[in-house]
Amino acid sequence: MLIDLKIAWRNLWRNPRRSLLTLAAIAFASVLLVFMLSWQLGSYDTMINASVRIQTGHLQVQAAGYEEKKEIWRVVEDPSQVAAVLEDTAGVAAYTFRASAFSLVSSRERTYGVLVRGLDPGRETAVSSVAQTVRAGRFLSAGDATGAVVGALLARNLKVGLGDELVVMGQARDGSIAAAVLNVVGIFSSGQDDLDRGVLQMPLQTFQEAFAMDGAVHAVVVRCDDLGTVASVQAAVAGALGAAGADRELAVLDWMALMPGLVQSIQLDLVSGVIFYLILVVVVAFSILNTFLMAVFERTREFGVFMALGTSPARLVRMLMLESAVMTLTGILVGIFLGVLLTAYFQRHGIVIPGAAELLAQYGLPARMHPKLSWLSVCLGPLVVMVLTLLTALYPALRVRRLKPVAAMRAV
Repeated sequence: MLIDLKIAWRNLWRNPRRSLLTLAAIAFASVLLVFMLSWQLGSYDTMINASVRIQTGHLQVQAAGYEEKKEIWRVVEDPSQVAAVLEDTAGVAAYTFRASAFSLVSSRERTYGVLVRGLDPGRETAVSSVAQTVRAGRFLSAGDATGAVVGALLARNLKVGLGDELVVMGQARDGSIAAAVLNVVGIFSSGQDDLDRGVLQMPLQTFQEAFAMDGAVHAVVVRCDDLGTVASVQAAVAGALGAAGADRELAVLDWMALMPGLVQSIQLDLVSGVIFYLILVVVVAFSILNTFLMAVFERTREFGVFMALGTSPARLVRMLMLESAVMTLTGILVGIFLGVLLTAYFQRHGIVIPGAAELLAQYGLPARMHPKLSWLSVCLGPLVVMVLTLLTALYPALRVRRLKPVAAMRAV
């Protein structure tokens, strides 16, 4: 085996220009795959973190069935019980309480149906970044009793500004009429039209009084230390609530269940990326195929001599496959090394997309995007390159098995 390996390495450099070009193609593909996969995974992390900070949090504890049917009577009766569990759960960075109801909101001129959301001003900023999207006025504070923060599109539709009065009317939890008079203290612009057009935020205590919540909430929103801990925190919280006897009444949902649209967008982007990567790998595989077809044609007489001297066709096939494996592995290792260096640099310093800073800021995204190195991004692409190139090299190698010694030695 060692002798075959030495012969394979020597044979690669019989035509150094062709071998170097093939190595360069494999290395380039590996660099591109490592960097682009890391870029995709890093951008997904950024998008997910931005979305959960603006809207849902990493996890939510809700009444069973509330996510499917946003009925006001489906509530978390005892938020303090859930809070006690979260306080004792590793990986929980912060949590807050929210209550929501679809209601009519009226200004002096117009009335719209919107989602009225009650927030705990003291806790909300530790979980959500919505306070950072306030473009006029301020966010809710602990002293507010009648303050309201509305989206920019909703403020335009209602024709209201800072200090204007709004009347909220809806159905309370007990079936009575819920009513509240609020004053606009802030206008936010998240860049997400559904949120900016259809949400009014008010203090949780005022919401509970107006909607007869009796201290209950609709969701306990949790921010985890990072995305990697979400699954373990979800399992731990669900287990603790089950031990407390609340598992049938409460559901612990992660961001994927809360934002299926975002998951589908990521899946669609990932599929388009995979198609591009496969095209790239196929191009590299054809370069390997060309290299080894030429090698078989050029060395036909040599193979004939080997076979006449008693070398078995299987050994010749093994030697050609070793040549393919050595060339592919060398190119991949060089590509992984350069790809990791390139990705690590941009992971540390980030990439600024010219002219996109303001647009990204509207969606709560940073102007400087960072790829994210991981074992998956480093190994997956090069591994696919190696498998496909070895499969491609199998065809010219198997041609050797059909050679006849006399005919091969007469080949020109």
